[in-house]
Amino acid sequence: MGREPLRRAWPTLDGAVTPVVAAGPEDAAEAVVFVHGSPGSAEDWADLVGRVGAHARAVAPTMPGFARAGIPDGFDHSAAAYADRLDRVLGEIGVERAHLVLHDFGGLWGLTWAARDPGRVAGLTLVNTGCMIGYRWHALARAWRTPLLGELVMRTTTRGVFGRLLRRGPRPLPAAFVRRTYDDFDRGTRDTVLRLYRGAGDVSEASARLRRPLRAHRYPVQVIWGARDPYLPVRYAHLQREVFPRAQVAVLPFSGHWPFADDPEGVAGTLVPFVARTMSFSVRTGP
Repeated sequence: MGREPLRRAWPTLDGAVTPVVAAGPEDAAEAVVFVHGSPGSAEDWADLVGRVGAHARAVAPTMPGFARAGIPDGFDHSAAAYADRLDRVLGEIGVERAHLVLHDFGGLWGLTWAARDPGRVAGLTLVNTGCMIGYRWHALARAWRTPLLGELVMRTTTRGVFGRLLRRGPRPLPAAFVRRTYDDFDRGTRDTVLRLYRGAGDVSEASARLRRPLRAHRYPVQVIWGARDPYLPVRYAHLQREVFPRAQVAVLPFSGHWPFADDPEGVAGTLVPFVARTMSFSVRTGP
């Protein structure tokens, strides 16, 4: 499976720098848009952006407050604010219609955007994320949501601790991925994570509110889930069909929360052909 060379840009929108990783035709009005989670950045998607860019326009922005991305004035770190920012970025770079590839908190942000403007949605790929109806916060999230305790946890999250948190699973994450993700987990990002988790409210309720507007539309949906995710249990992969009845579900049995990092070939081999069907391009998968 081929790869297109990556382009990186740092446009300033509303006074805030927004790093973008892109590949493929720059002027296409339809694109595959990758939205990272927390913690994360556009660089999470670099490999997949290159692979998809060999066939179509592919774009990954770094969302406000993460990995040295700027924060617009008045930004409140809510799902609505992140959906607004996604819309602002897409408008700035000329993307009129998107196949969204979402991970972790990027799922809530991207699905909020999709529910608002379904006519601009070519399809959805949900990677260890989705409508998390019935979800309860994992232990680390509960700590982050607690004033003072969250700050203490952040101050004591050394490189070694961070690496152990990321490597919870049967298949090791690449060392380069762990190093880069920790390097991006700077003071600004840590503050953003605390604000995000404390302002998120009840994710289950937010997801339930999205269910009706999302279920009303028939765009293609694919779910890719690492079965050994310690933060978002794999049962939610199949529960996505309660919102997207025709969703295709692919469970990667030995992957964790970041399957695009611990099994890039497995994710690409599932994602790229699916996106090809939604965007009318062909992919050669054999030798």
